[in-house]
Amino acid sequence: MKAFPVLAALLCLLSSLNFVAPVSAEDLVLPDVIELWPDGAPGAKGTEPHDRPTISVYQPSIREKGRTAVIVCPGGGYGGHAMGHEGAEIAGWLNTMRVTAFVLKYRLAPHYQHPSPMLDVQRAFRFVRAHAEEYGLDPAHIGIIGFSAGGHLASTAATHFDAGDPQAEDPIDRQSCRPDFAILCYGVISMLDSETHRGSKRNLLGENPEESLVQLMSNQLQVTDKTPPTFLFHTFEDTAVLPINSVLFYEAMLKHGVPGELHIFQAGRHGVGLGKSLPATSAWSNLAENWMRLNGWVK
Repeated sequence: MKAFPVLAALLCLLSSLNFVAPVSAEDLVLPDVIELWPDGAPGAKGTEPHDRPTISVYQPSIREKGRTAVIVCPGGGYGGHAMGHEGAEIAGWLNTMRVTAFVLKYRLAPHYQHPSPMLDVQRAFRFVRAHAEEYGLDPAHIGIIGFSAGGHLASTAATHFDAGDPQAEDPIDRQSCRPDFAILCYGVISMLDSETHRGSKRNLLGENPEESLVQLMSNQLQVTDKTPPTFLFHTFEDTAVLPINSVLFYEAMLKHGVPGELHIFQAGRHGVGLGKSLPATSAWSNLAENWMRLNGWVK
């Protein structure tokens, strides 16, 4: 296990001043970080950290067999990763439900554009399913949650998937990359100019993408009856990623008979995360947990 030396030193200093109980460096550990392609990701342009997508594994303290797992996609406009309030904090919330969280660090602009992020999230699903027994997981209970541009990536996973290649030499590639459920949080869904977040679109598709690519990655247009059950939340006050994005995806779900829920809260700027400072909007996590219980993904 790897200690977090800076945080450990800070807590030890505070404990010496009687602010907190004494804490040793051994008590503070980072999650296991796993490289999705140890021999190099497809289309990799180098071997720097930004060339090497990873997942960080957050295990609940109480572990049971047949648990649910969720892949977490932090936002950041496809140009960064909000690994705190849309990564580690979300993993902590999932752990309270005894759900294992895998926080995805996917490839970003300016080094990478589509399809690299999509390949990374698909690989994450295949990896988790291939190692489900090792982690004590039910391979039919693997979901995804995404925020902002990470919500676009999560909606991409929910609409662009395959059953795996049974003839693949790599056993991971034999696994399905379809999520069993999705949670989309103030997500970018559409790439159409009137609805999209322009920075995310530019970072993912480039300055002047072909119209066919814009349509392909406008994920409300890609919903089918095979799209997994989906929970969406947005806020009325979000002016960065307009709430119409979530509405469009939910309308497509209704059209194709995909079960799920849509919640649009009045309060909250873009990027609220768990929304702890917003008494009404913070209810989204309880609603999502209840929805997961309703469908049997949380016991």
